[in-house]
Amino acid sequence: MAKGYLSLILHAHLPYVRHPEHAYSLEEKWFFEALTETYLPLLSVMENLHRDGVHFRLTVSLSPTLVAMFQDEYLKEKYRGYLERLLDLADKEVARTAGDPAFAPLAQDYRNRFQNAYQSFFYKYHGNLVGAFKRMAATGSVEIITCAGTHGYLPLLNTQPEAAYAQLAQAVEQHTDLFGKPPAGIWLPECAFEYGIDSILGELGIHYFFLDTHGVLFAKPRPVFGVASPLLTPAGVAVFGRDEESSKQVWSKTEGYPGDFYYRDFYRDIGFDLPLDYIGPYIHPDGIRLHTGFKYHRITGKTNHKEPYNLDIARNRISEHAGNFMFNREKQIEYLAGQINRPPIIVAPYDAELFGHWWYEGPAWLEDFLRKTASDQDVFRTITPSEYLKLGLPLQEAEPSSSSWGNKGYHDVWLNRDNDWLYRHLHMAAERMISAAGDFPAATGIQKAALTQMGRELFLAQASDWPFIITSGTMDTYAKQRIEDHLVRFFRLHEQLRNNTIDESWLQALQVKDNLFPNLDYRIFTPAEKVQLRQAVS
Repeated sequence: MAKGYLSLILHAHLPYVRHPEHAYSLEEKWFFEALTETYLPLLSVMENLHRDGVHFRLTVSLSPTLVAMFQDEYLKEKYRGYLERLLDLADKEVARTAGDPAFAPLAQDYRNRFQNAYQSFFYKYHGNLVGAFKRMAATGSVEIITCAGTHGYLPLLNTQPEAAYAQLAQAVEQHTDLFGKPPAGIWLPECAFEYGIDSILGELGIHYFFLDTHGVLFAKPRPVFGVASPLLTPAGVAVFGRDEESSKQVWSKTEGYPGDFYYRDFYRDIGFDLPLDYIGPYIHPDGIRLHTGFKYHRITGKTNHKEPYNLDIARNRISEHAGNFMFNREKQIEYLAGQINRPPIIVAPYDAELFGHWWYEGPAWLEDFLRKTASDQDVFRTITPSEYLKLGLPLQEAEPSSSSWGNKGYHDVWLNRDNDWLYRHLHMAAERMISAAGDFPAATGIQKAALTQMGRELFLAQASDWPFIITSGTMDTYAKQRIEDHLVRFFRLHEQLRNNTIDESWLQALQVKDNLFPNLDYRIFTPAEKVQLRQAVS
């Protein structure tokens, strides 16, 4: 038996971005980049390992908004055009760099990558990434879990427990429908927790969730085993704490592997370097310079001077860093195993988009690490949280602390002087949604359609991405506009519903534009358990 275990958790999420009203959308590009650089490469990693019979375990959280975008036919066709433009640019780059010993191999490599992405998405998977992840889950090597409906920041929505319940219940419903069984675990948006949320999770049949380190270490009573073993909340749901050491080695761009000077530089891109008359067709139609994905330089150092990126050197660094991470986990687990009376578990959660998008070499590093772990050591094994819980070890019962994995560790990022204005509107909308759902318990026809669309608009306004973007100051105009648009649509629909003056043509236009959760049942905002939920939170 292994001395301990490592649980790697990848949280894959993007806000729901879909803009058929625009021929070109910067926000849709977020999705297309993540498909090309993260989700398709990660699927390839899993499939390669499974094909070669490598023992590995990986837990992947797919947010409901991301899954909805995976399924959207409009976005699939937009992605086809995105890749076709990249392939056209790749051909030009191969010709432009021909004979250049530094850049020619990179241009060829990019062309191969984009060709593989096109072939995989449209021919291998036939545009069905949900099916691809479902097949990987069927192997037993990958556990797919969910997140809240639109990644709503639950502690700040829990003023109305029904709103938090709806976010979570919709996620469970969608996951069950698409993957054939309820999710065993959940990634709470931003790993944000407040007292009482575990009661909702328990009500919905969720077995486990994750918190940042201090969310577990500051539990009452204090955990005997720190974050080396999960706790059991009063609601009977297991909570796993993030291990700081393993997280920093992968996550940090200053102290971790992604900042290695021989890895590809994210910011240096031909979209900014090459003449506008050459690069113009591949950036924004208005001439706004953007990242194209063609990046020929390595990090080099902390100055603006950048040396050419070298694939062979980078591959060697990937192998070294994979071995280093394995060695560190061996020593960490050997130490912990000697301190506690059970096999310890190291929980290493990351945003999936770190792998491939922000850290170009990330998917290759992950595959190399999992191969080394399976063949080159016997101290620990990778495991899913569900498998660890099935070991049957007694768990300490404790109440986790209010926390998040954001800056400063609590709710500051999502509630501050820049974004606090939005919550009064979100709470008012939630109250009206709950009231309307209760007043129309068996709506049909146009009333049912309006109530359902009200639920969609509220969900979309509640996304934690918008206050986060406002705080970061990047694309904040877009984030504010999204909040305002969805709330205006919600309140207008609510007024029309109450006055029996529903504008059917406008409603139909909204159903096409904001088409999230086609099977949404508006009554999800009035669960029968709402009285008990209020008592649990209070």
